Order: sequence, then structure tokens, then C-alpha cells
Amino acid sequence: MLTAVRRHLGMDVAFISHFETEERVFEYVDCAPGGPLRPLQRLSMSEGYCLKVVRGELPECIPDTSKLQAALEIPQTTSIPIGSHLSVPVRLKDGSIYGTLCCFSYLPNPALGEREMRLLHAFAEVVGLRMDERSASQRARQSAAREVRDAMAKGAPRIVFQPVYNISQRAVRSFECLSRFDVAPQRPPDEWFRLADEAGVGLPLELCAIEKALQNLDAFPATCSLSVNCSPSLILSGRLEPVLSAMRVPSRVTLEITEHAIVQDYAALAASLAPLRALGAGVAVDDAGAGFASMRHILNLAPDIIKLDMSLTRNIHEDGKRRALAKGLTSFAHEIDSLVIAEGVESGDELEMLQRLDVDCAQGYFLARPLGLKEALAFSATH
Repeated sequence: MLTAVRRHLGMDVAFISHFETEERVFEYVDCAPGGPLRPLQRLSMSEGYCLKVVRGELPECIPDTSKLQAALEIPQTTSIPIGSHLSVPVRLKDGSIYGTLCCFSYLPNPALGEREMRLLHAFAEVVGLRMDERSASQRARQSAAREVRDAMAKGAPRIVFQPVYNISQRAVRSFECLSRFDVAPQRPPDEWFRLADEAGVGLPLELCAIEKALQNLDAFPATCSLSVNCSPSLILSGRLEPVLSAMRVPSRVTLEITEHAIVQDYAALAASLAPLRALGAGVAVDDAGAGFASMRHILNLAPDIIKLDMSLTRNIHEDGKRRALAKGLTSFAHEIDSLVIAEGVESGDELEMLQRLDVDCAQGYFLARPLGLKEALAFSATH
């Protein structure tokens, strides 16, 4: 928009400034390379034209600054130089002034007048509406962040443990650690994590859930491992390594990377996983078969475990296409020395078919629902 304003009015520089308490910030700037202003540059509110225009000490339209003494008294008029200057306030819905929309040329332009000012006022109105939208978005983001932090302060999330069975041995191999939120407003766990991510507090919530889960590891039998869900962003942040390094047996931890997680740079993710793997932690790709991303995860990360999504295992005993895909994924996984876990098993027929397809492990309501810590410890001792 600034480019359109500058070119249409024949100006050299156009910018939107934001008024803060003592300074104004040039939030957006459009000018030729090497121009006198740069984005996010700050100047004192007392310097320049903007505040003086808003206060009525300078006119909004100055076709020739050399003919106005008040303009000549501003140092920038000669140092830049500024030959002509247009400036209008940017107002928000509540009537407050956000800042100004300005443009100027190095040489005077006597043709500037009412038509150009109508255009600039129209653009300033659009800017005001956009800034209102941005402010509302920022307020919503801040409110969501407070909501997530309040939930964490109240003890959320609560960790539950779902058993993962070795199918052939009919014995518990591990537990997947899942989050539950017993706070208002009631939301499914995935919505809490999505809200936290959008509000910029996703990593603290993830790390909180992981630390809560892993602090219980030593209470489980030495033959049991715990798996925790983590995003590529958390792995890339480097904040997991101190957590795993402080553990007595980090080799009993598996990091599950969901199919739905977007990975921009697999080389960087693999490099960040390397020290975690060096500590002994395993890597699992979650939700395999649910979409193309899971296959990219598998090919690029060489996981120790591949988890078949519940959409693939559901009614697999009745669906030849699901069986073919599960069989293909299982054969591929075994070729690269990965263990296969089927999620969402809800019937004996599904479990039997998975065993026939050589799937290694399974979890789901047919085998056991997610359990509280005490129930999970008791369960592991008897299964």
C-alpha cells in the first residue's frame, strides 16, 4: 500500500509511524534503496513532522517546505532534505491516534493539494482498520497465553499412561504418556496444545507435560519405557537435552513426532535429534498412514518405532485396502529395523489381524484405557 501511495503521489518516501510514550517507530517504510529511513527505526516524538501535524502545529499538506518557517525550523527538512510533505493521523475505532501515515519528496511539489489529501486520508482509514484488527489479534493472543499459563499454574496437564502391548508376548512393553486438562474451559488436549502454540507458549506447555511424565519413569519396572509426544519445534529448541541428560536412564524414553507436525528442515531436525539419540532416547513417528507427512518423517528421520494411525487399524479385519497398507508399512519398517505399534485397537478381531500382519505391538481401548499413575504402576506389575 505504501508503494502505491508513494508512486501515485510522486513521492520519494512513504511510511507509517506508531506513537509510543516517548518515541515514534517507523513500523513500515517504502523508499528507494539507501533512503533516509528504515523499518523499525525510532525517533523521539519531539523530532520531525508527525506529532506537530497531529497537534495542528503544522498543516497536513506542505507542497513546499521552504515557504513555511515552522517546517524550516525542523532539522530534518534540510538534512534529508524534505521538499514537500504530506501527513495524516491514523485513528483507531476508539478514536485514539495510532500514529501517522506520511510521505515526502526531496524536492518541492506545488501540485499537491486537496485531491492528494483525500487519497491519503482514505489510505489512513484503511491502515486504522488494519491496526485495529492486529490489536484485536494481539489481545486475543495475550488472553490465550494467560489462559494457558493459568491452567499450568493450576496443575495442568495431568498425565495419564496408556499401556502398549507386545502382541506376541501379550505383555506390556511401554506406556504412552498423554495429557489431560481438568481446568475450565473444558477443551480436548489437542485444542489446549493448539491454543498454546498459537499464543506463543506451546513449547513451555509441551516441556511441562514431558517433565511431568518423565519424573515418574523410575517408578515403573526397568523393562518398561515411556513415550512422550513432542513437536519438531521443541526438539529444535534444544530444551529437551538438559531434561534427558538429568535422567538416570534416558534410554527408556521414546520421543514421538506426530505426522501432523510440519518440518521445514529435516537436516536441522536430524542434527537436533542426534544428541538426544546419543543419550539413548528412541524416536518414533506417530500417526503413520494418516497422510504424506508421516512418510517424509520416516524417510528422513529413520525412526526406531513407526506407529500406525488408528484410521488405518480401525476395522482392519474387514478392509482389504487397510490390510494391504498396514502390511506394506510393517514390511518396510522391519526392513529398516523399526518396531511397529498399532494405535486405536478396539476389538479382538483387529488385534488378531494385526498379529497376522506381523505388527509388533498395539495399544487401544480393547487392551487398556489410559490410566492414572497408581493404576498404571499396578497394571505394569501384573501384566
